[in-house]
Amino acid sequence: MSILLDGTQGIDFNDGSNQSTAATPYARKNLIINGDMRIAQRGTSTASITSSGYYTVDRWRLDYGTAGTWTMSQDTDVPTGQGFATSMKWDCTTANGSLSAGSAMIINQRIEGQNLQHLKKGTSNAESVTLSFWVKSNKTGTYIAEIYDNDNTRQISKSYTIASADTWEKKTLTFAGDTTGTLGNDNDTSLLVNLWLVAGTDLTSGTLNTSWASVTAANRAVGQVNLADNTANYINITGCQLEVNDSASDFEFVPYDMELARCQRYYEVVRYTLGSLLTVGQAINSATAIGDLDWTVTKRAVPTLSLTGTVYVWNNISTSFTASYSFYYASVNKVRLDANSVSTSPLVAGYASAYYAADASVSIKIDAEL
Repeated sequence: MSILLDGTQGIDFNDGSNQSTAATPYARKNLIINGDMRIAQRGTSTASITSSGYYTVDRWRLDYGTAGTWTMSQDTDVPTGQGFATSMKWDCTTANGSLSAGSAMIINQRIEGQNLQHLKKGTSNAESVTLSFWVKSNKTGTYIAEIYDNDNTRQISKSYTIASADTWEKKTLTFAGDTTGTLGNDNDTSLLVNLWLVAGTDLTSGTLNTSWASVTAANRAVGQVNLADNTANYINITGCQLEVNDSASDFEFVPYDMELARCQRYYEVVRYTLGSLLTVGQAINSATAIGDLDWTVTKRAVPTLSLTGTVYVWNNISTSFTASYSFYYASVNKVRLDANSVSTSPLVAGYASAYYAADASVSIKIDAEL
């Protein structure tokens, strides 16, 4: 048999058959995490959205400014026969047909610089990248996709057209490599992949910047339709892939457990059932116990933390007591959970104490998002 090593034609066998490897020649070619929208740790639907932030589908953030009111959901409407089970949906619930100059609505993914070094950005060997995705909307017309260099304040935009209402269409956009501005080799945001839905005149009054250049706001989203102008408007997106290539290859499907772990690097929510064990700690005096909580996945950075629900501390004779709680010494791997002011001060210093969930609503949110 013959083997071609450039990844374009696969393996040819003596019987004339060919095993193609062109579709996915390299593992983890997709720079987008959760591009098929199947991980949604925060929940499957959030209504009344009027501000920037993360809401349902993991790793997809909204940047927002005066652009109506929205519901974001994980939807089961997907293109037929493509292997997808879920999409991300944005549904307009309060319209804004008269945008202010600074109005904006962008859904984006933020990518760490240390995951982008192979783009060779800022060198003469800078690589082109291709963005591909499936999209469906009732509102036809021109939309803008943008790659934004957060380290060097540079950007490049491409337009695409939704041609048929209420119909899944695949879009493919290739962005040239940028020979100016290297990306930081760190865990901070270096590139943003922006999908525009709304843009005011401050962002549309110039000439669309289809080549890499320093940011001029007026050139970023020229021609963008106003998806916020009617409460009938919606958009669904799935199969989003950004790869080093001059053309789009088939979407890279990642096993569920691996994709969940990639998402949990940035955000993890741990939910407990009634009576489940959070941790076993140690009493340091009669009213205080300490114990460690370990994260499932090492976080991108030291996270912010919140605990909801009622938790009890059990002492060495298996009696439960209510307590207040604080987080201390958080790291990318764990945090110390302190049970303070344990009722009636029943603990014995040096003895083990167990922390239990008192109801099914106990959860800990661990946020290390970009």
